[in-house]
Amino acid sequence: MASVPAARHLLRAKDLVDARYFEPISVADMATAAGLSTAHFSRRFRQTFGESPHQYLLTRRLERAAALLRATDWTVAAVCIAVGWDSVGSFTTSFRRMFGTTPRAYRRALPPAQRHIRIPRCVALAYGRPQNRTFREDGPPAAPVASQ
Repeated sequence: MASVPAARHLLRAKDLVDARYFEPISVADMATAAGLSTAHFSRRFRQTFGESPHQYLLTRRLERAAALLRATDWTVAAVCIAVGWDSVGSFTTSFRRMFGTTPRAYRRALPPAQRHIRIPRCVALAYGRPQNRTFREDGPPAAPVASQ
């Protein structure tokens, strides 16, 4: 059996964070995904990617929060919870450290999210409304299957 390079194991941990950044993920969870002990994983992760596993997770969460602030009208608290933070205060502090401004000021400096829509709002709302249709309802009725 060929061994997998350690960097491949580290990528598994990064993939875990990228896919589930909004969940409570610990460094131990990331180390398990990589198949390494927690201490060895933390050292190898920092050597390979230049930041600690925990910092990588926080960076992913803050980048996603910035995207939500740009593209939605969600409250700062809703964005905070959606990206996996438990406290609006610590979220705001971390956001300010990374972006140099508070989440509210960041959003105020951008155009309102509804200006991103290039079609009338009533059309966008109608398009997003559930159709309440069942599978294959629009097509002709299916032919009965002949039994032998």
